[in-house]
Amino acid sequence: MTGTFFITGDPAADQLLHDDPLALLLGMLFDQQVPMEWAFASPAKLKERLGHLDATQIAEMDPEKFVAVCCEKPAIHRFPGSMGKRAYEVCRVVADEYDGDAANVWQGVTSGQELLDRLQALPGFGGEKARIFMAVLAKRLGVRPPGWEQAAAPFSDEVRRTVADADTPEHLQEVRAFKKLMKAQKKSKAD
Repeated sequence: MTGTFFITGDPAADQLLHDDPLALLLGMLFDQQVPMEWAFASPAKLKERLGHLDATQIAEMDPEKFVAVCCEKPAIHRFPGSMGKRAYEVCRVVADEYDGDAANVWQGVTSGQELLDRLQALPGFGGEKARIFMAVLAKRLGVRPPGWEQAAAPFSDEVRRTVADADTPEHLQEVRAFKKLMKAQKKSKAD
């Protein structure tokens, strides 16, 4: 069901992912070396602490003060200092290159490759993370520029392997099971 998120276990945090493009982008950024639920709930924590989730306002903050907010207990990530710096850098790019609106990263693209290129240019978004986020945008929000399936492959398929496929609580469990299986077989999500 497009537009739904069942990731964090908190309906308000999941709704924020749907309603706020920056929250979704930061959640994806944080999705490494921590459980998905923690990563995608962190934007809601930031919004609560800051009183907003505005890329321009964050980019205007002193970077050290922003990182300090990220490090408050409970921290936004297992590595709150480094991820706080990276989140700040993402907000700077969104503020400087996309008029402060994270949705502008994907709005108006004419091809899947263009979207992939834009995502990979963001701090902290390597090839796999960018392709998974493309699948999130396509499967959860209906952002499907021509060629997105090829650019996001293999994450554009029907295998429930990533956060892009967690559209119900049951499917979230299937994603977890897939990740556990891949880890046991020493394979990646792309296998």
